[in-house]
Amino acid sequence: MGLLSLAIWTPIAFGIILLALGRDDQAGVVRWIALIGAVVSLLVTFPLYTQFDASLATMQFVEKLPWIDRFHVEYYLGVDGISFWFVLLTAFINVVVVIASWESITQRVNQYMGAFLILSGLMIGVFCALDGLLFYVFFEATLIPMYLIIGIWGGPNKIYAAFKFFLYTLTGSLLMLVALVYLYIKSGGSFDLMRWHALPLDGPTQTLLFFAFFAAFAVKVPMWPVHTWLPDVHVEAPTGGSAVLAAIMLKLGAYGFLRFSLPIAPDAAHEWAWLMIALSLIAVVYVGLVAMVQEDMKKLVAYSSVAHMGFVTLGFFIFNDLGVSGGVVQMIAHGFVSGAMFLSIGVLYDRVHSRQIASYGGVVNTMPKFAAFALFFSMANCGLPGTAGFVGEWMVILGAVKANFWLGFAAASALVFGAAYTLWMFKRVYLGPVANDDVRALTDINAREFLTLALLAGAVLWMGVYPKPMTDVMDASVAHLLKHVALSKLN
Repeated sequence: MGLLSLAIWTPIAFGIILLALGRDDQAGVVRWIALIGAVVSLLVTFPLYTQFDASLATMQFVEKLPWIDRFHVEYYLGVDGISFWFVLLTAFINVVVVIASWESITQRVNQYMGAFLILSGLMIGVFCALDGLLFYVFFEATLIPMYLIIGIWGGPNKIYAAFKFFLYTLTGSLLMLVALVYLYIKSGGSFDLMRWHALPLDGPTQTLLFFAFFAAFAVKVPMWPVHTWLPDVHVEAPTGGSAVLAAIMLKLGAYGFLRFSLPIAPDAAHEWAWLMIALSLIAVVYVGLVAMVQEDMKKLVAYSSVAHMGFVTLGFFIFNDLGVSGGVVQMIAHGFVSGAMFLSIGVLYDRVHSRQIASYGGVVNTMPKFAAFALFFSMANCGLPGTAGFVGEWMVILGAVKANFWLGFAAASALVFGAAYTLWMFKRVYLGPVANDDVRALTDINAREFLTLALLAGAVLWMGVYPKPMTDVMDASVAHLLKHVALSKLN
């Protein structure tokens, strides 16, 4: 078993063990097994970092075994500079979510923790899969544990939110399955993703494939106008579910554009880049304005996620190294920052059981340590220099200016909206005098909550101050992808 298989199957194995522990009176043991499983799952990814060769654009840590011989389907894994960091990010966020959910979940603890560990392994599988059918299996399998997490441990409208999440994401993926079958036939009976990248496809075929992939990945990102499921799901999902959904699951769609849409249909990607850029800018500007009027903190941060992911797709479709690298960096940064924002809301919800901004005011007076963390994460959400939120957005804006000044200007001006809705929420929730008895009765964060937020704060600060390790790893792979797309256009 190679390193990538260990990264995928270690959390899944621990998740299955947890599902076998079926009684709530064993909750204490379950939590510790879940934590051990999450930490071990993170540790097995560290050799990937120490052994990764950043100078290579090719796939590394490749594992290739026959799976379904009759249809030439293989268990084919590998990572390059684009997918590498998402394996580590997923394992890290899983540890944080297990710690954050330590006390908030009291019923069916084993199933809750097991679902997160299994989900973690499946998401890592998406980032590692180099066989088209294997990718599809992992991509769709992630829906099952997240559907259960929302539907069992969610809020009052959890069933509605779970069905909406499942139907939106599954419907788009069915068109992707049709595209995968077509590519299988076109390539002479192979699901090898690397072979698909080299297929000579005419313009109309590429356009059909591009929009088939768009149907699956745009919903997952989510891009405007297929983003409406996300706020409803975030509002109803438990805190851990919201954190994983925002930090990792949205990245599956954006990653799909880089692994499928651009290399397989490069001519169509160039032809329809104007549409992708327009939808991305609408997400950044319009959805940012929608976020300003939200009264529910989770809904506000959910719309914020749509706006920030707009920078990602904008970066991908301006076809220069700064834009694509900035988009990937923004995906990683958004993983840290959005996860931290949702976990911060969870800290307040566990105490007051309300997500309404009007239920708070003056929290800094009763929770000064927590308010300091919340301010730091809010500034990162605004894109403050020195935080992770700045690096990716700045790279995308520079790439956009390089492509077209007015495109960069439009993207940069949208940062004002991010600062407006984030700081206005912070002002109403945390600043001023104590607003009511609920806020007056609040107690500051305990050691466990401090550890959770400190881990994320450290990651946000480290990435903001010293992003070089991340950009160095992806440079060769991004250059290789852009060269492939540019050569296809010339031919």
